[in-house]
Amino acid sequence: MDSYSLRPLNLDPFELLDWVKKNGGDGVQFSEVNLPRGRRLDKTFLRDLSQYARERRLFLEWGGGQHIPFDLRTGRPVDIFKVNRRAAEQAQALGVTSVRSCSGGLMRWTDDSPPTGVLLQAMAQSLLAQKLMLDDLGVTLAIETHFEFTTFELLRLFAACEARPGEYLGICLDTMNLLTMIEDPVMATKRVLPWVVMTHLKDGGILLTENGLVTFPVEVGKGIVDLEEIIRLLAALGHRLHLSLEDHGGEFLIPIFNPSFLLKFPDLSPVELSRILSLALETQKRVESRDMAVVERDRWPEVCEGRVRNGLRNIKKIIDRRGL
Repeated sequence: MDSYSLRPLNLDPFELLDWVKKNGGDGVQFSEVNLPRGRRLDKTFLRDLSQYARERRLFLEWGGGQHIPFDLRTGRPVDIFKVNRRAAEQAQALGVTSVRSCSGGLMRWTDDSPPTGVLLQAMAQSLLAQKLMLDDLGVTLAIETHFEFTTFELLRLFAACEARPGEYLGICLDTMNLLTMIEDPVMATKRVLPWVVMTHLKDGGILLTENGLVTFPVEVGKGIVDLEEIIRLLAALGHRLHLSLEDHGGEFLIPIFNPSFLLKFPDLSPVELSRILSLALETQKRVESRDMAVVERDRWPEVCEGRVRNGLRNIKKIIDRRGL
């Protein structure tokens, strides 16, 4: 489970591990760390956290990485080499070989953001300079499929960074975020499959409205994301990969009826758009039958424990059904 899923509970890392163990999970991916009173994020804390997890037979995954060398709010440069070295050193201290990277999102939704091509060029220059550092620490920077770049663009980034699967750059596959970037989750997973080293198994729905498409998370295993097929694809990779659930409230408008917005997705094909619209039709049917609904962010604290608990069970049912 990703720690963000239970953020409203304000649990410290040890309490979070206890919650996951009690509720049938196998580990925690830390997007952020709510330090206990009097503790610092130092080697002593990391050693204690690692030992605590081992004693409970729980895996750990780590976050804190960044891949866009700008502050997206101000446009000022950010020294992500320093940020990523710190996160990679923390991961190494924990015995973790990948660090999730997420730098923000929704740049295409505002006209004053730098063009995607400019961001990708700056990223390639910055990340290529981090190759030796990440290799020396034995850590892969796992760029999340967030509201930033499509899988097509990430593959071009990896090529510009002279990276190959299994080296210093990889993917944290967020299965529901793909919908928000107008990508079919299964098709997109196939595109980046060799690069996946971390996951955010997140389910959701997508609706066609008068303002465009709207995506939203739902209880994992209850949405229109074909998690069973995605897990089958991931299992075929042949190496150990943790399935980390992420869930939260809220919804996201994709203004596809705005021509200038849609032009920002030049790789979107008629075939994939057709698949997205098919998923929207399926979502509409489930919403009308009350099998799915949007949970607003302000209601997430009320429902987060139950939804995450059920989601963990649903993932294990898929794994058992598939015999994986």
